[in-house]
Amino acid sequence: MNRLTRLLAPLLAVSLAAGVVQAQAEQRTLRVYNWFDYITPQTLTDFQKDSQLKLIYDIFDTNEALEAKLLTGNSGYDVVVPSNVFLAKQIEAGVFQPLDRSKLPNWQHLDPALMKLIEANDPGNKFAVPYMYGTVLIGFNPAKVKAALGDTAPVDSWDLIFKEENLAKLKQCGVALLDSPSEILPLALKYLGLDPNSNKPEDYKKAEALLLKIRPHVTYFHSSKYMADIANGDICVAVGYSGSFSQAANRAREANNGVVVDMRLPKEGAPIWFDMLAIPKNAANADDAHVFINYLLRPEVIAPISDFVGYPNPNKDATENVSPAIRNNPNLYPTAEAMSTLYTLKPLPRDAERARTRAWTRIKSGT
Repeated sequence: MNRLTRLLAPLLAVSLAAGVVQAQAEQRTLRVYNWFDYITPQTLTDFQKDSQLKLIYDIFDTNEALEAKLLTGNSGYDVVVPSNVFLAKQIEAGVFQPLDRSKLPNWQHLDPALMKLIEANDPGNKFAVPYMYGTVLIGFNPAKVKAALGDTAPVDSWDLIFKEENLAKLKQCGVALLDSPSEILPLALKYLGLDPNSNKPEDYKKAEALLLKIRPHVTYFHSSKYMADIANGDICVAVGYSGSFSQAANRAREANNGVVVDMRLPKEGAPIWFDMLAIPKNAANADDAHVFINYLLRPEVIAPISDFVGYPNPNKDATENVSPAIRNNPNLYPTAEAMSTLYTLKPLPRDAERARTRAWTRIKSGT
C-alpha cells in the first residue's frame, strides 16, 4: 500500500460507512394508505419525529379503491386500512401477513369486547388491529330540511331517504349518498325488511327498485365530497359516515358561515363497521409497519385523533381522554339501546356480489 493509499483509506472507509448509513436511512421509508381526512396532521409529524422514519401517506375514499390496489398483488404500501367486511374477503384471498404481537406491546389497551366482535371477520384477531369504528347515518342541515319538509321531518328515520315524497322535496337543496354498494344496498335491504347480508339475487332486485325510485332526486354519489358540501351549505342531506358529519360541523363553525350540520342515527338501525390497520403480504417494510401500528395504539396518540375525525376508537384506556362532545354524543358513541339496533355486514358469495354490483351500476346510471 503506497503512502497516498494509506492516507485515503480511512477517508474511503468513512465515506463508505456514511454511504451505508445513508442508504439504510433511505430504505427506512414507510408507506401508509388510509382513508381521506382520517388522521391529524400533527400525528403524522409526531410519528416521524418519534420514529425517525420517512413517511409516505396516501389517501383513498372507498373500500373498492383500496381493494383494487390490494388485489393486484403489489399494492406498494406497508400499512393499509380496510373496513372489516373487506378485510375478511382479503384475508381469505391471502392479501395480508399475520401480525407479530411481540412487536405490538400496546395491544393491551384494546377493548376486549370490541376485539371479540371483530373476530367475526378476523378469527383470533390474527391479521389486523382496529383503528376507528362507526356507523352509516344521516347528516343534515336543520334549517334547510325544515324549509323543505316542515317541523315534522323524519330526520331520525330512514324514511327521510327512502320515501320518494321526502327526497323529491329535499332535491332542491341537494342530497348525496355514499358511492358504496357494500353500504348503501344493505341499508335499502334492511329498510325493506330483508336481510342486509342477503345472498339472494331477487332481494337485490327489490333494493334496486327502491333506489331507482329515489335516484332522480339524488344530487350525486360520492364518498368524501359530501363532507365539504354539507359544511358549505351546498347540500342539505347526506348518507355518510358518522364521524364525517362531526368534522363537517366543525368546519362550518370554523368558517363562521352560518351553516349548522347535525346528524342522526336512525331509529331503525344501521351498519356498524370497523376500520382496520393491516400489513399487506408483500409489504417492503413490515417491521416499521408494526412500529406505526403500535404508535397508534398509544392512548395519548389515538384520543386526539378521535377528537379530530369524530369517530370512537377501540382503545379502552383512551376513552376518558376523548372530548366529551364526541364520547357523550349518542350518534357517535351509540347507547346500549342503539347498539341493539346496529348490525354488522358480512362478505357475500360471488353470485350475490355480482348481483349487487350489477344493481349498483344500474342505480348510479338511473336506468
